[in-house]
Amino acid sequence: MTSDVSKRRYQEIAELLARRITEEGYKPGDKFPTERQISLEMGISRSLVREAYIVLEIEGYLDVRKGSGSYVAAGEKISLNVPKADFGPFELLQARQLLESSIAGFAATTITKNDILKLRETLELERKAIELGEEDYLADRQFHLQIAEATQNSVLVAQVEDLWTKREESSMWARLHDRIFDLSYREKWLDDHAAILEALRHRNSETARQAMWHHLENVRQTLLELSDVGDPEFDGYLYTPAVASP
Repeated sequence: MTSDVSKRRYQEIAELLARRITEEGYKPGDKFPTERQISLEMGISRSLVREAYIVLEIEGYLDVRKGSGSYVAAGEKISLNVPKADFGPFELLQARQLLESSIAGFAATTITKNDILKLRETLELERKAIELGEEDYLADRQFHLQIAEATQNSVLVAQVEDLWTKREESSMWARLHDRIFDLSYREKWLDDHAAILEALRHRNSETARQAMWHHLENVRQTLLELSDVGDPEFDGYLYTPAVASP
């Protein structure tokens, strides 16, 4: 298969796996290899395989069953039609980790008392939403945007807004969250936010940068673990970030 620069890597993997379903004579209901097996066989990260499986699920090639695995779905497909505008959830998280950790570090040098007060209010809104069992992420989004706003750089604010918009419009992100039933992870993320705010309050640039990095790393690990369907013993460290945190 020739590589198309307009295609993302996970789309290419999805096409290879779709061809495999057809060429190897899989029938509806047949068990498909686990994400771990494909990851080891192809020498690629588990998160990349997860994104390819989500594409195959959306396009009707696979039926993903929580706690059981992935099965070939009924019907015959010819080609994948994933919108080019869609982004893989782990691709988005990697971009956010690289960008927002730097933004948090910079914000620690420019943040004002009013910024701190607004972040505290947002943290309290997030806490109340969790206590009430609300599943919206408005306060989460607001917290991250307010940190960007604290830099007083409108370009950085626009970039963070754009990444969140891509997340909200991503059918792949929505499908990933459909697999997650345990929402207790949100309390852990709230603690992460509190640690970021504390670093910002002390105007400690390096601590703020690392706190944001570790928060988004926790998000990535949580999504890998809670959305896993066929291999509950999977070690999330098979996938490593592009840049290691010092």
